Amino acid sequence: MKITISGSLGNIGRPLATKLISSGHEVTVISSNADRTEAIEALGAKAAIGSVNDADFLKTAFAEADAVFAMTPPNMGGSNVIANTTEAGKAFAAAIKEAGVKRVVMLSSIGAEFPNGTGPIAGIHNIEKIYEALENISLTYLRAGNFYTNLYNDIALIKGAGIIGSNYPSTVTIPFAHPGDIADAAAEELERMPLGKNVRYIISDVRTPGDVAQVLGQAIGKPELPWVEFTDEQALSGMKQAGLPDEIAGLYVEMGSSVRKGKLSEDFLLNNNPVEGKIKLEDFAKEFAARF
Repeated sequence: MKITISGSLGNIGRPLATKLISSGHEVTVISSNADRTEAIEALGAKAAIGSVNDADFLKTAFAEADAVFAMTPPNMGGSNVIANTTEAGKAFAAAIKEAGVKRVVMLSSIGAEFPNGTGPIAGIHNIEKIYEALENISLTYLRAGNFYTNLYNDIALIKGAGIIGSNYPSTVTIPFAHPGDIADAAAEELERMPLGKNVRYIISDVRTPGDVAQVLGQAIGKPELPWVEFTDEQALSGMKQAGLPDEIAGLYVEMGSSVRKGKLSEDFLLNNNPVEGKIKLEDFAKEFAARF
């Protein structure tokens, strides 16, 4: 198969491209960074350098593709994030339609069924709705859990204050996902052609923030590491002090609030979706300790 994937050589793009190439597929990797060309070609893939907001570029990148992995960047600038994410989705949809792509796997997120109140995930919701209008394609929304790798953002807090935390309690249930498990699921889906439009959750583990503090603490030699619940105001202030743009910080606080309310995990948990990922919290803790 000829498969085009977006996401460059990030935490998902690299293992996904590697897996597809090893299975004998012809892979094109989209990247906005021309400096990635050599690394992409070294994997045995073709590099397509351009902007995911450019429908004409995407149409060329999708030409003759049997399948496309559609992933919009997690941060579309420091302002107008939801609007920018939505515009990228429109460009993808236009290119998919014009190039005549028949199989699309979109990286989505838990909570994407909600139009608002979920921080940056609202942009992903908008893209799901845009893709719903596409006709005569096999489409899978791959809804991933909270990325384990987002926990790397807490390293400075652990080192500086001896705590880990966010604006939700230690007891809330959180579905997590590892990029490696997401890449495996995406590769599997790209080789399939189910009818119509489908939702598949990819979750590696379901744990609480209390578990996160305990397991990561043990891994880094801080077994008493506490999980501290911040107020929304405290979380917002801390993110701004860390240098995040105001809009981004506000969206992350809103997302944390939706975690606190159980909103993000609601659909996954209520429908008893399976936990398919292989990489558990204890496995990721080893990666975290190496980065720490």
